[in-house]
Amino acid sequence: MPEEKNLPAGKAGTIIRKLEGTVISDKMDKTVVVKVDRKVANRKYKKKYTVSKKYKCHDEKNQYKEGDKVAIVACRPLSKDKRWRVLEKSKIEN
Repeated sequence: MPEEKNLPAGKAGTIIRKLEGTVISDKMDKTVVVKVDRKVANRKYKKKYTVSKKYKCHDEKNQYKEGDKVAIVACRPLSKDKRWRVLEKSKIEN
């Protein structure tokens, strides 16, 4: 049970929002910037294109470096910009 306490979660230990992306900056202390890409289709022409968004995420042990593929989850606000926490290294195949 102590592990559930450390996980960012909603009611009854369920993860509310989980995203996967790439660490693009690890220059801050206990914070990494993660870029999350998603595919969007144009409504009229059905052309697909990539939309990217950057999230500042909490990394307690400073263990994730640039280029790492990570899974992030939403959590309570930790600072002005940080509302996400790094959960683990993910297995994204590109």
